[in-house]
Amino acid sequence: MQWPRWKTVGGTLLRVTVVWAVSTLTMLALAGILPDFRLQSADGDSATRIGITAASGAGAFGLLSALVWPGLVRALLLVPAYVLGLLVFFLNGSLLLVALSLIPDGRGEVEPETAVVVAAVMSAASSATSTALAVRDDGAYRRRLARLAYRKQRRGGGARTAAHRGGPAGAPVPGEPAAAPGTVFLQLDGVGHATLYDALRQRPAARGRTRPRPPLMETLATWAGTTHTLTPWRTDWSSQTGASQLGILHGSNADVPAFRWYEKDTGELMISNRPSSAAELQRRATARAGHPGLLANDGASRGNLFTGGADQLALVLSVAAGRGRHNRSRAGYFAYFSDPANATRTAGSFIAEVCREVGQSTRAKLRRERPRVGRGGLYPFVRAFATVVERDVVVAAVIGDMLAGRTAVYADLVAYDEVAHHSGPHSRDAQQVLRRLDRSIKLIAKAARHAPRPYRFVLLSDHGQTPGETFAAQYGLTLEDLVRAGCGLPVPRRAGRTRSGSEARAAARAALHRPEETHEREHAPSPSPAHPATGPDDHPDPPQERHFDRPEAQRRRRSRPIVLGSGNLGLVSFPDVPHRLTREEIDRRHPALLHTLAEHPGIGFLLVRSAEHGPVVLGAHRSEHHLDTGRIIGTSPLEPFGPGAAQAVARTDGFPHVADIMINSAYDPHAGEVHAFEGQIGSHGGLGGDQSHPFLFWPSDLTPPTTDGTELVGAEQVHEVLRRWLAEAEHLTEGAVEDVAEDAAGETEAAGSPEPTGSTGSAVRDGAR
Repeated sequence: MQWPRWKTVGGTLLRVTVVWAVSTLTMLALAGILPDFRLQSADGDSATRIGITAASGAGAFGLLSALVWPGLVRALLLVPAYVLGLLVFFLNGSLLLVALSLIPDGRGEVEPETAVVVAAVMSAASSATSTALAVRDDGAYRRRLARLAYRKQRRGGGARTAAHRGGPAGAPVPGEPAAAPGTVFLQLDGVGHATLYDALRQRPAARGRTRPRPPLMETLATWAGTTHTLTPWRTDWSSQTGASQLGILHGSNADVPAFRWYEKDTGELMISNRPSSAAELQRRATARAGHPGLLANDGASRGNLFTGGADQLALVLSVAAGRGRHNRSRAGYFAYFSDPANATRTAGSFIAEVCREVGQSTRAKLRRERPRVGRGGLYPFVRAFATVVERDVVVAAVIGDMLAGRTAVYADLVAYDEVAHHSGPHSRDAQQVLRRLDRSIKLIAKAARHAPRPYRFVLLSDHGQTPGETFAAQYGLTLEDLVRAGCGLPVPRRAGRTRSGSEARAAARAALHRPEETHEREHAPSPSPAHPATGPDDHPDPPQERHFDRPEAQRRRRSRPIVLGSGNLGLVSFPDVPHRLTREEIDRRHPALLHTLAEHPGIGFLLVRSAEHGPVVLGAHRSEHHLDTGRIIGTSPLEPFGPGAAQAVARTDGFPHVADIMINSAYDPHAGEVHAFEGQIGSHGGLGGDQSHPFLFWPSDLTPPTTDGTELVGAEQVHEVLRRWLAEAEHLTEGAVEDVAEDAAGETEAAGSPEPTGSTGSAVRDGAR
């Protein structure tokens, strides 16, 4: 039903009046509290005169924010995201100074530093009031989004829908061509299939109560019972974002053996979340695949490591290293910062998240929870960036993309992965993040109903996470120590903290335009007992050898192994040899090394290449698995890791830059735990447990990922499935496809929470569908 014109105008005037009144009262309260802010002349004024002054100042500030602010932010989109976020407060304060200068008789005065505070509080108060009124009047919210979508479509020349004329969103306009559905891919970083499955189920009743609690992710639980199907897939051996997302977005993740690895031919240390490395990996994948990526056709990439071929980018690491005319756009931030209250709200949430992390880590220490890792230093701020700043910017960008009618959007929400690394994948901290992610998805789905075209939502993850005590905490030495001992080198004693954060830390550095960590810095000596990357110069020779720089000293330095950790996957490379060392060569150089590693209780298996037998997997008790012939001596070291392990390891063995020795930590199938070679109690990167089993949560009206019911294996296969789904959408119109977003968001809450569907079968549809 379309609202009468007079009712629409009357409702708008009422909302403007209420917001103006709240802003006026807020300004009066701040003038009474803050000593450097006044709304009266030096001789004093009556209460009525002060009220008129406050109303004038609030009105002028509101008009300037509405008229000047959007253009001001658009002019500053070339600056980094974090810088823009900080500038918001100062620019907002400047607008308040201008507004006060417009008050007759100069009664409004405020110090510049106080103006920043006053403007922030007023923006937050007016935004909260406007939001509250919009929530109570869903028609106003719908019309506002429809108008915004119409303006964007007029600029882009796209098709109109009935929403632009006040009708239901998604309905085609008579006489005009219907738009094919768009697709939004939302990646829940680090959320495994089992984790999501549990989050969609009703939880047991709380202590002292009989009724079961609702699912952690109530929105997605409603989708699982009506519109979507949940399917697991299996990662490659390198179960981490760099390998998985490169394969998903660009169709090839060959020659990505781990999160970080050493390349002998170039002498470079490649790190998946380092901007220069991400750019090189994207270039290689694009060349191998022969196409620019999944998002090349009118796509947007938000919060990812790679572009996927998209033109619209925000918080994408592969373009953070070298910015040119083709990748300097900050249009993705505009939807977020165009409302000055967003920066205020995010700043408050950021501080609250830092305090929440400090409180949660303190509680874990007092309770002496195990396993536990250090969560001090910069980690609380890295976590707040991942769970607040990046989430808010990405969600706003996705909503803007939908209102602009873009064909495909791929966004990565990294909050769960970051928290689970340090708190554990099954911790209460991580569960709280899942609940907040569900609210973000609900907001996106609700906004999609007002887009100029219908949208399908495909949710997926790049990997899961497996819990467990760190290798260093469990056994009292690092992987590097163990390798050095096997090589007959001295093992130093070190203590300290490991570096925290991965995708979130790198994204924060890129947002700040901080220079990336160089090769030398990655190889610098670390005080950590579980430092993820060490190099040939970590433990220098005695001073007299360095002073004389004798050839023998140089040779020994070059022959020392580079030991790298990527979750529970370890890599050992000998940089003085230009080719990959064979098993026989390693035994001649260091006769005890392979035996020392294979027999250690924290090591599950090793991969080496034999000159005689090809790729060989070594395990405890001198067990072997020859991958080329299938010959097994003793019990296969790969047996605890389940079906598909041999194929995943054999594929990695064929990569040009595979390490001399690839090491996977031990895995306990009963406890479901691994031992990370980094300071993480929730880890991924190798084989073992939930880390290798992410999910696809896809609209049930699409063709199944695999037609024969076989398991979906590898990120490259996932890429082919997503490309197929995008191709299907191009041949459909609004009349031939169901508007998933409208049903998913729901005008009313569904009664109860159905069990999620599994990997087989389709979701049950209600009668209306």
